[in-house]
Amino acid sequence: MPLQPGLDSNPLKSAFFHSLWMYTMKRWLLLFKTPLLFLVLCLMGAACLLPGLAEAQGLAVRQFPAKALRGLMEVTSPPNILLNYKPQRLSPGARIKDTKNLIVMSGSLVGKELLVNYTTNPQGMVYEVWILTPAEAKLKRDGLETLTNIRFQSDLDAAARPPLPPASK
Repeated sequence: MPLQPGLDSNPLKSAFFHSLWMYTMKRWLLLFKTPLLFLVLCLMGAACLLPGLAEAQGLAVRQFPAKALRGLMEVTSPPNILLNYKPQRLSPGARIKDTKNLIVMSGSLVGKELLVNYTTNPQGMVYEVWILTPAEAKLKRDGLETLTNIRFQSDLDAAARPPLPPASK
């Protein structure tokens, strides 16, 4: 039974009974709701954008498996590829990742010659391929040997060079 017309029997739920001290969370939310929401959204946006910003500028260098080799890849007709100008095949379920680490379909790369790091499966088929950024291409990795039959003296390692003959007088 209501105490007064228009009032509920529970004074806490009543429209006329309102205390700022009883519902302190409401008061706190009213004061800081907009600035706090703005701050949280700004921090979340910055946390999401900063890793992508480093990748977009090419500052982030991906970590590749130790067994990954370097090569020039050209997709001729999927799953057939030329790897260092030699015919190879992509394995079933092969993954080709672009410079942003997103998976790329081999059909979209037909006719393009790309510098890549790759791994092979036990059958010798190419299993994983990473298309390299310019920063990653500067790093040394095995696999991309000299592609010609001619070896110059400047190509030889300093330790493998034969000793120079003594100068005769």
